[in-house]
Amino acid sequence: MESVVGIVLVLVLVVVGFVIWYLFRNRKRRMEEAARGGHSAAATGLAVSRDLFDPAVGQHAPVESFHVVGNEARVTFDVPLEDEDDEVLNDLLMGEAVEVVRQKRHSLPIDEVHHIVVFAGRDPIREVGRSKLPSPGELPPPMLDSGVSLSHVARDPFAAPFDEDRIDHGVAYETRTDTPADELPPLREDLKIPKGLDRGLRALGTDPEQLSGPDFVIALLRMFGYGVTEQALEGSYMAVKDGVSTYISTDSYQKGEYPEVDEGVIRKFLADYGSSAADRGMLISDKYAPFLIHEIEANQPKVRFITRERIQRFIDSMALG
Repeated sequence: MESVVGIVLVLVLVVVGFVIWYLFRNRKRRMEEAARGGHSAAATGLAVSRDLFDPAVGQHAPVESFHVVGNEARVTFDVPLEDEDDEVLNDLLMGEAVEVVRQKRHSLPIDEVHHIVVFAGRDPIREVGRSKLPSPGELPPPMLDSGVSLSHVARDPFAAPFDEDRIDHGVAYETRTDTPADELPPLREDLKIPKGLDRGLRALGTDPEQLSGPDFVIALLRMFGYGVTEQALEGSYMAVKDGVSTYISTDSYQKGEYPEVDEGVIRKFLADYGSSAADRGMLISDKYAPFLIHEIEANQPKVRFITRERIQRFIDSMALG
């Protein structure tokens, strides 16, 4: 009798194993077909909600509005500004505005436009630039490298294989000694952000003063030219560049929560990554990490955790100066 039960259990395990293998293989095949054919994950039946941004549009400043008023084309960007003017950021937005007008001229007449006027900011919005066209309706030649990109000036922190850029977990908790156990200060207070990165974040509509860990990393993905698809599970994404896919799960800190990533969140992330068919998996949080992640990364080299105590090192690795 015991031998019969044993045989049945073995058969059940074999069947379950086959089903898991089949589902994994089928999902990975659909993702590969989407990559080869240029389709979104949604078009192949994968569980996603929407395409968040692709490399063609993800590196541009978000446009709030566009109007032609008299002889002016007015472009307003949804971009947070500092109190003092930043001439470099203003020039960047001016270049972005020219490209917005270039796109809009196919649907709106600009023959009588003499000036492009740029506005930005949030409560209040202010004018940050004004440019006179060479002649009415004539735009300057397109820029070779338009948009907000760090690809040519900084090291892509996502590019290296995870197992080639191991993190020293032995010093991961030094910053915790000065942090109250029941509440975390704003993430920005713990970070030193280079001016170039600050400008890039603002130009993409991300306020460095109101930064969360997940928002920061998603903005970086945009600046380094990744296509990102928002997944059906809230706070999860699929990032793809150069044929390499990375499943991303986020865990944002909310006031009153325990300041460490819960082990249940980690287990769920590992399970979701395992069923995603992605090449790599990344959990991003502005909470601290438990020591458990050291063991996980050692045993699963395709998995990385970017948590509060590691975000500064992540910034420094870009060598922006």
